[in-house]
Amino acid sequence: MTLFWLKGYNATSLKDLEEALKMRPGSIYAAFQSKEALFLAALELYAGRMRTELAATIANAPSTLTALRTYLVSLGGLDRCDKPSTACMLVKSLLEIQTDHPALRRVVVDHLNTILTLLEDGFAKARAAGELPPDADPARLAKRMQTYVFGLKIQAQRETDPLALQLLAQDLADEISAHRQTATALHHQGLSPA
Repeated sequence: MTLFWLKGYNATSLKDLEEALKMRPGSIYAAFQSKEALFLAALELYAGRMRTELAATIANAPSTLTALRTYLVSLGGLDRCDKPSTACMLVKSLLEIQTDHPALRRVVVDHLNTILTLLEDGFAKARAAGELPPDADPARLAKRMQTYVFGLKIQAQRETDPLALQLLAQDLADEISAHRQTATALHHQGLSPA
């Protein structure tokens, strides 16, 4: 996963895989059948970790909206030293394999859609709990937040000032909080959220 995340699918050679896995070519193909299958397994590992982290953040929080906001703020602390890349492996892969590998592209898009569905479910849960106004659109909010998440991960690749990244994450998280203020205002006006 680390190798593909760092170098990408096309630039990762069999020699790179041999060194990373400490395996001979025959053993690699016996274990994984192909470079593509190994890449798909690496993508699943990466996406699975992302799904698990996001789902746990939402499930374990007393407030879903606060959990989503906290997740964004946490991305302001991304450090290039603790990962091979702060940029999202899914986004990097999508950009790399746009037309060359349509089957791989479909898998990447499916992973991105799964993350989007988790976010949408989180916003729907927040709306049902009265944290968002009744007319809030969970699908639209989820797309916005997914854009924020991936944008922050890309920004972390180029940002040399940690404070600037933290402030950017805070600004984006504040936009999530602004939706809560709308819901709170409705509550104070005696209007019941759906």
